[in-house]
Amino acid sequence: MSVTSGARRRVRVDGGLIETLDLPGDEDRRPVVLLHEGLGSIGLWRAFPRELASVTGRRVVAYSRPGHGRSEAPRARRTAAFFGHEADVVLPAVLGDLGVREPVLVGHSDGATIALLHAARHPVTAVVAMAPHVTVEVEALAGIRDAVRAFEEGDLRERMARHHDDPDHVFRSWSDLWLDERFAGWSVEAEIESLTAPLLLVHGAHDHYGTEDQLDRITARVAGPVQRLVVASGHSPHLDVPEVVLDAITGFLAA
Repeated sequence: MSVTSGARRRVRVDGGLIETLDLPGDEDRRPVVLLHEGLGSIGLWRAFPRELASVTGRRVVAYSRPGHGRSEAPRARRTAAFFGHEADVVLPAVLGDLGVREPVLVGHSDGATIALLHAARHPVTAVVAMAPHVTVEVEALAGIRDAVRAFEEGDLRERMARHHDDPDHVFRSWSDLWLDERFAGWSVEAEIESLTAPLLLVHGAHDHYGTEDQLDRITARVAGPVQRLVVASGHSPHLDVPEVVLDAITGFLAA
């Protein structure tokens, strides 16, 4: 099921227009902002934004990063600086345009990494990081190589074309960066040491892009309180076991 309600508008970031979704909620509580995965977009959250708004009563905002979904493509080739740029330039611009202050960030995969980096350097209320990664694992690279085969030989490109104006740009920007030999030593562990906001880490026991070692590394580095949840899912817990994830987020925010 796709998101069918809520205000949609475009905001200008880095000279390009990006699409946003804004679901209304209690104005006395901090909004929730969703940050999608490496191949994601507003549409690929499916029903999750609406369900999250319903169970929490909060305003929920989602957006497609530059080049994803119906957002205009960035001008430069993606490099390892991408994560920091999204955390320090793109996300603050979106928040400022929509009038969001000190949000609850809910990030998935690459979006979780961006959420952690933003929260380490900007004021937030809390962070939910699903399938986060702060370093490169061999499991992730194996999963990405499988995805390359599915894109080139299977129907992945066709499925992505339903949600992205330029599926080739989205896929190659993601896979080329992660599979670049120069990216093998990438880590943001040191950069998240100043993160003090409450943090909920969610990991799928059958995630083919990473292991619980990512959670261990995050827990060991951040300065704030951490809750961890391992669920019976793959890389997308919020789609595989949405009730479990929604209950966990609701309890986390209530606390």
